[in-house]
Amino acid sequence: MAPETERLHETWIHSDQKIPKGFVRPIMRFSQIEASSGSILLIAAAIALIWANAPFGESYKEFWDTHIHLEIGSFHFEESFKHIVNDALMAIFFFVVGLEIKREMVVGELRDPKKAALPAIAALGGMIVPAAIYLIFVANEGGQAADGWAIPMATDIAFSVGVISLLGTRVSTGAKLFLLALAIADDIGAILVIAIFYTDDLAMLWLALGLISLGLVYLAQRAGIRSMLFYGVTGVIIWFFIFESGVHATLAGVALGLMTPVFPLYSEEDYYRRSTWILGRFEMNRAAPNHRERLDYDASQLSSIARESISPLDRLEHSLTPWSSFVVVPLFALANAGVRFADFENGISDALTSPVTIGVASGLLIGKLVGISVATWIAVRVGFGKLPRQTGWTQIIGLAALAGIGFTVSMFVTELAFTDAALADSAKIGIFIGSGLAGVFGYTLLRRATTPREAAAEQYGGTDVAEASSD
Repeated sequence: MAPETERLHETWIHSDQKIPKGFVRPIMRFSQIEASSGSILLIAAAIALIWANAPFGESYKEFWDTHIHLEIGSFHFEESFKHIVNDALMAIFFFVVGLEIKREMVVGELRDPKKAALPAIAALGGMIVPAAIYLIFVANEGGQAADGWAIPMATDIAFSVGVISLLGTRVSTGAKLFLLALAIADDIGAILVIAIFYTDDLAMLWLALGLISLGLVYLAQRAGIRSMLFYGVTGVIIWFFIFESGVHATLAGVALGLMTPVFPLYSEEDYYRRSTWILGRFEMNRAAPNHRERLDYDASQLSSIARESISPLDRLEHSLTPWSSFVVVPLFALANAGVRFADFENGISDALTSPVTIGVASGLLIGKLVGISVATWIAVRVGFGKLPRQTGWTQIIGLAALAGIGFTVSMFVTELAFTDAALADSAKIGIFIGSGLAGVFGYTLLRRATTPREAAAEQYGGTDVAEASSD
């Protein structure tokens, strides 16, 4: 186990309860993958921008607008490459988001209402203030501009965790988990916004079929059906029903993620007892006349016990998170980040001075910083929560700034909010500017800030804070 992960097991945050190992290990794996994927995401976005503005830039839009036709009898499916990425592949991303939300709500920071209150209130402030700032800037625009109010509300976990990883131990474990919990709460808010405000006309029959299918998944779980193939096929069917209903199809991924069991079929005691019994008869079976068949059977049983001693959520997250982080999200960036500056009447100057651009950038950079910091301060003052251990207000402000990195979900909401290509491109430029400045400012603030551990060490004349506290 890595030293950082080992230290996490002994870290105390918020209260006198230790962080559960069953939560720390998966969340550390998740955060390490997200930190690595941030650089891949940045590269994909850069490639999209270069491709769109190259001499052959027209090919960018032509490629992603290429349609795929599929007909089987009376069944007909036709979508562009871009919509396949945004509607189908991004369902995998939102499924992984649903898994993380489920983990947080069952065994993580959002399980305990007292611990969940602070990041939830901070996330709420970080959604309301950016939306308000955006609406102020586009108040006189008219048309579709106001529909983009939710664009600066999102936090990109991959980028924000990537920046945090560059700071190493200068950011306490409690602060890191606070940012992750805040981002998860932010995701919950974004999902609700997408479901409520960015849903087209509903086709009630298809929606009913989708809900009935989700009910069947629940009944299958209660009946003890464990086959991942069954749930995979059912998940595709549910995605199609939701897609046809007018509700954004990626929400099917969220729903299925939230339904995934967090706990394994076999407990640690069951795993030890059953596997020990099988291994204990190993020598006896080797002497049997049909020993090969018996050993094969025992090996199959042992494999099944080992598999069912890992929760479905852990197994799915372990297998899908790399695909989501290193394939799906970079493809999404490649398909959506290609803003062509030549399409603006006066080139890049028009893009930079658009109220939509300024509104999105200001919402991410200023709105997130102010909204999260002020909401956290109010929550602490009225007693709704306590700051994480070894985390001061300078660190909270730095984390609030990092939460202004809103790339992936902000891009996703942009595609839902605007059918006008000029408005969408302006919003994307605002996302680039706001996210970039938020990342630089947050990193600089956290890098230069004196950590509470350093402050305590100075107070005790260079004595380590752990030593000082034990005197």
